[in-house]
Amino acid sequence: MHLTADRKGKIEKEHSLQDRLLEGLYNHKAGRMLVKPLCMPAVSACAARFLDAGISTLFVPLFIRCHSIPMEEYELTAYRSFNDFFTRKLAEGARRVEPAHDVLISPCDGRLSVYKIDDACVFSVKHTRYTVNSLLKNKKLAERFAGGYVWVFRLCVDDYHRYVYVDDGAVSRHYHIKGLLHTVNPAANDALPVYKENMREYCLLKSEHFGTILQMEVGAMFVGRIENGPAERTVRRGEEKGRFAFGGSTVIVMTQKGQALPDGDILRYSKSGVETRVKLGEQVGIRAKHR
Repeated sequence: MHLTADRKGKIEKEHSLQDRLLEGLYNHKAGRMLVKPLCMPAVSACAARFLDAGISTLFVPLFIRCHSIPMEEYELTAYRSFNDFFTRKLAEGARRVEPAHDVLISPCDGRLSVYKIDDACVFSVKHTRYTVNSLLKNKKLAERFAGGYVWVFRLCVDDYHRYVYVDDGAVSRHYHIKGLLHTVNPAANDALPVYKENMREYCLLKSEHFGTILQMEVGAMFVGRIENGPAERTVRRGEEKGRFAFGGSTVIVMTQKGQALPDGDILRYSKSGVETRVKLGEQVGIRAKHR
């Protein structure tokens, strides 16, 4: 279950079908016994092929109804597969990218939590607890962001699943971190039934207004795919970076010390364990005045 707030201050409880399924898999003995075979490469490959196949479009109308997706926000087109629908494009004008250079924008639609990077900084991504060091698997890189912020954008299956660069600048190559799954004997340990790390990919953006920014995508455990565009080039704020194929996913942004400050409502909610709903291109922070 998640507590989420909109920018007007309304707080609601969210307990999606996806959350309930994951809790069943990870927190109960029968579910834990299914995790490993479900995550086998052959099973994931079959699921991916089906979602890319034309017959999978039969599930699109039901998915739209079940998740109350506002299709008027998206381009009017015929879909070739379920994944073609899932990665659909917004209609022109459906999102506004904040143009002010001193504003940090959201890279995607999602639920945002912000964490100060210090020795006590621990945060959850897809039911796994991380420190900055364990997330990046690179201590030297993690040290570059000490004193800054981690911005965790959690996407649900009904969100727009394309994401953009948060500022102008020069982008590095993509760095890939493989996923990890370890199932513990169900009878031996109920407190930690499954240890997992999802596949993730990141780049470094040498931005014009916020120092060096790290942008990371975290894929879904089963069939989610990260599909990033070309790297090692100059990019513009609001330019599309990539997209996720089917599966709830997460985008993570890291900013360095003295570069960006989260908006007050987002920081206040995050300290209380409440996520804030945000849209692609919307302001989520500002440039720090003293850098």
